[in-house]
Amino acid sequence: MKVLLTGFEPFGGDTVNESWEAVRGVPSRIGPEVEVVTACLPVTFAGAAAECRHLLDRHAPDAVIAVGLAAGTDVIRLERVAVNVVDARIPDNDGLAPVDVPVVPGGPAAYFSTLPLKASLTALRDVGLPVAVSNTAGTYVCNALFYELQHALAERSGVPSGFVHVPRAEVVDGTAAAEGLRVVVEATARVARGDAAEPRTPAGLEH
Repeated sequence: MKVLLTGFEPFGGDTVNESWEAVRGVPSRIGPEVEVVTACLPVTFAGAAAECRHLLDRHAPDAVIAVGLAAGTDVIRLERVAVNVVDARIPDNDGLAPVDVPVVPGGPAAYFSTLPLKASLTALRDVGLPVAVSNTAGTYVCNALFYELQHALAERSGVPSGFVHVPRAEVVDGTAAAEGLRVVVEATARVARGDAAEPRTPAGLEH
């Protein structure tokens, strides 16, 4: 099983983006059956989507997990939904800051993650990491990439995909964040292979 794992380059004046630091800390093989391919994407609305499509065509992954930084959070966030809107609070790395425009003109209002969110939630809790299922990925490049990813894979059944936000390093350091992503990859692989079912956790227990 080949899993594509992406992070982002620095933006907004930062010199490091914790999402890429976490992604590049994940081993290239997890057990005998899972190969992990990693890539660092530009923090631009046009570039991130284009590079993601290129990676899908190049690698034909069996699962895709995109990762971004959520600077204000205190948990690893398993994102549930991507919405078809861009409302940039700051310019991207191309200097563009679109406001109230669709990610994909004419596309559906939203796409849901197809990652095993509840299995990942349980697995992350089991290793002692702070985690929650989140119902908003924002309206910046992270959400736009998440939407573009789900849109691109909408016709490819059996390829679980979605988005994970990691916090700043002072909340969850790079080693722990990489371990968290490894756990999500493992949970995704187990469910995709049929080794485990996605549990049905009551909504009130998600956080």
